[in-house]
Amino acid sequence: MNSAKRAEIFRRLRRANPKPRSELEHNTPFELLVAVVLSAQATDKSVNIATRELFKKARTPAEILALEQSGLEQYIKSIGLYRTKAKNILETCRILIKEHGGEVPRTREALEALPGVGRKTANVILNVAFGQPTIAVDTHIFRVSNRTKIAPGTDPLEVEQRLLKFVPDEFKLHAHHWLILHGRYVCVARKPHCPACVIRDLCEYPQKTRDEDV
Repeated sequence: MNSAKRAEIFRRLRRANPKPRSELEHNTPFELLVAVVLSAQATDKSVNIATRELFKKARTPAEILALEQSGLEQYIKSIGLYRTKAKNILETCRILIKEHGGEVPRTREALEALPGVGRKTANVILNVAFGQPTIAVDTHIFRVSNRTKIAPGTDPLEVEQRLLKFVPDEFKLHAHHWLILHGRYVCVARKPHCPACVIRDLCEYPQKTRDEDV
């Protein structure tokens, strides 16, 4: 795929959604951090249901720590792997208080040193909370990047590196959101909604669905 086509793809995605936002509900970088840790192998919808109640009770590292393991688990037990996630969140709170003055750090290295925070989670925090032009590659972005040929790769890191290389600078800040939302609602895994796709004529996927297929 050439650079002109990539630029037009993101131009259209921007036109359709000028100011994309994370679907994880949050009001602070810390709330976002908790929500992203909980979202591993879970839907944003299920996380939002849990955090709406959790954040009414506890919204800071100190308040989360005060809940202790059993108390935190009561709020997040509807989410997969909730015991492990509760343990990681509590340990993260201790580290934030001890090493970062209770604030979420703004560097990848410091974020990835937190329990339960990998490269993808760090990228989400850096992008959404702190406005850095990072691109977190989840299953949706991996699929869209490969299917459309925007930035094909064999693993998430390769796709991320190619996106950072190929996406024009003017689109990098919101590229993560445009691609994840496109993959979540249009370029879905089993039967992509190609007839409704705003980049259908630019996409290089050879097996596009027709109206009667969807």
